[in-house]
Amino acid sequence: MKPGRTNPATGTLRWVSEDTFPARTTPRVGAPRLAVLKALGDNTRYAIYLELARSPRPQATAEIAETLDLHPNTVRPHLERMREVGLLEVETDARGTVGRPQHRYSVAADAPTLGLEPATFPVLSRMLVRLAATAGLGSGEAVEAGREQGELDAQEVAMPPGGDKHVCLHALVARLDALGFDPAVADDDGQATVAFTHCPFRELAERHPDVVCGLHRGLVEGFVDALGGARVDTFHPLTDRAPCQVELELSPT
Repeated sequence: MKPGRTNPATGTLRWVSEDTFPARTTPRVGAPRLAVLKALGDNTRYAIYLELARSPRPQATAEIAETLDLHPNTVRPHLERMREVGLLEVETDARGTVGRPQHRYSVAADAPTLGLEPATFPVLSRMLVRLAATAGLGSGEAVEAGREQGELDAQEVAMPPGGDKHVCLHALVARLDALGFDPAVADDDGQATVAFTHCPFRELAERHPDVVCGLHRGLVEGFVDALGGARVDTFHPLTDRAPCQVELELSPT
């Protein structure tokens, strides 16, 4: 039997006969892949994996449990099992917590796709970034392209005339969170610092920081300038510090 696509009615894998495929195209299932398939054979575990695969940022056990309406004690062993077979990665987050640090889970970069989702967008991203670098496009062009996208994103926000610093900051954080940057905010009256504690483009940013970080910077600047109520004072990319962050000057009113 071979794994097929998800059954929308039950949320489980549908299995198809081996005879459906020509013998020469049937891959051999090795021990590591077999362990992965066994791990995802449990319906609850499979639902957790799909939730993480769809998430733009790592999630804590409590977040996953709340989304799937499960108890955290039910979710925890499933996460550990998937980590053991190489499906998930875990990072430790001690921000703003009392007691033990919080663990956040995400799908491992080298996790097999299992035919669930074609990895077309990551491949396309790598090719486009390489193309931009080969064409000699640098930070300046990337910032301008990012600004255009940021201005487009800002059109989705309902902003009062003249801008509002609180609405601007809240909207920026919400947008960055949706993109998977897991932002952390320190707001001190007329200044605000937004740290990007997770970079969804880290692999590409480390290889081509001028292009990727330039796009990110432009997106933030275009978004903030279009909304009003704040302006970008300093943008610290991956090459400057980790985590990356942006410092905003908030309007006095």
